[in-house]
Amino acid sequence: MSETLTIAGKSYCSRLLVGTGKYRDFTETQRAVEASGAEIITVAIRRVNIGQDASQPSLLDVLPASRYTILPNTAGCFNAKEAVRTLRLARELLDGHALVKLEVLADESTLFPNMPETLAAAKELVADGFQVMVYCSDDPIQAQALEDVGCVAVMPLASLIGSGMGILNPWNLQIILDRVKVPVLVDAGIGTASDATIAMELGCDGVLMNTAIAKARDPVLMASAMKKAVEAGREAFLAGRMPRKVYQASASSPREGRIGT
Repeated sequence: MSETLTIAGKSYCSRLLVGTGKYRDFTETQRAVEASGAEIITVAIRRVNIGQDASQPSLLDVLPASRYTILPNTAGCFNAKEAVRTLRLARELLDGHALVKLEVLADESTLFPNMPETLAAAKELVADGFQVMVYCSDDPIQAQALEDVGCVAVMPLASLIGSGMGILNPWNLQIILDRVKVPVLVDAGIGTASDATIAMELGCDGVLMNTAIAKARDPVLMASAMKKAVEAGREAFLAGRMPRKVYQASASSPREGRIGT
């Protein structure tokens, strides 16, 4: 299996994608992103300045597009029309950049994806030449539908955005992994390093997170921990875990083959 993550024809060494919101300032954002080793960083076009306001500091001053793949997202959009308009603005700001992250939310209390609007927006964006990575529910049928319309990656939630609850339904994620051919990245709900490791051990191609790092007591240290967690989970997946044996012990140092016996 490839040791690089390939999305829309471009390969990345890191399988950890990170967001850029909720930090104290751009300096902390920069330090955390650097510690994470991430090569793809998401930017909420409605909340973070990347040139929309020329009078204010731009995130691109500390995280330049020459070093990182900027992934504009539609956080805060609640219908397809808003999401499409937001990403067209992002394309203008980023000189024709096509790779985007689509998320269309159902309500402000859960931030659960609105799947009918998400699918409608995905169809329009793909037809308009965008390379769409898409936040979605952990419903395998919806994930397949998004792949069918041309999305370059599907990003099912592990649990609600910002909840830190970890992976609540690994079985649905496994079905998505079995059925979908484009990269599958867990998006939303990661709370700590072990959650990221579990996602990777399941066979996910990558993990995207923001709050788990930005709201940690030490964001820079947590970013470093998440980098290691994703790498360890990927290695464990490739290595293949030992079979589970219910009610059957197996000594680490068996009696057979001992010296002198």
